[in-house]
Amino acid sequence: MLAARDLSGKSALVALFLLFVFTAAALAEVEFTKDKMRIVTADRKVHELTVELAVDPDQREQGLMFRRSMAPDHGMLFDFGETRRVMMWMKNTYLPLDMLFIDNKGVVRTIRQGAVPFSEAIIDSGEPVAFVLELNAGTVKRLAIRAGDRLEGARIPGR
Repeated sequence: MLAARDLSGKSALVALFLLFVFTAAALAEVEFTKDKMRIVTADRKVHELTVELAVDPDQREQGLMFRRSMAPDHGMLFDFGETRRVMMWMKNTYLPLDMLFIDNKGVVRTIRQGAVPFSEAIIDSGEPVAFVLELNAGTVKRLAIRAGDRLEGARIPGR
């Protein structure tokens, strides 16, 4: 009986390991295109960024999950292809993040600072938006980003 229990325990560990490997492999297959964008603040300061684009459902689902680092001038732009209320969470996300909720003209409407890693709490845009820009936590404060500032780049249709 002991041998059977030992074997089933090992089998469970092997199954768990294989699940982890297959999940990691599936996530590794999602690729992101990079683009240059800029945030223009109300006082006309321009902050250049390199962003990864999450435009399809697989990319938006993965987002920054499982990442351990991101350069200070980088971010991820979620493009929803429509204007709607957006809800995000931090499940499986190691990096604390600031989130900018942006309308279809590039105007920052709502800011959520310091999203907590691994939290399943809902982070709500509070109003319809077309984009979410995720940045390292502290970036909003460091760059003095405020609601009303603008995100500019090829993906933003303009004023």
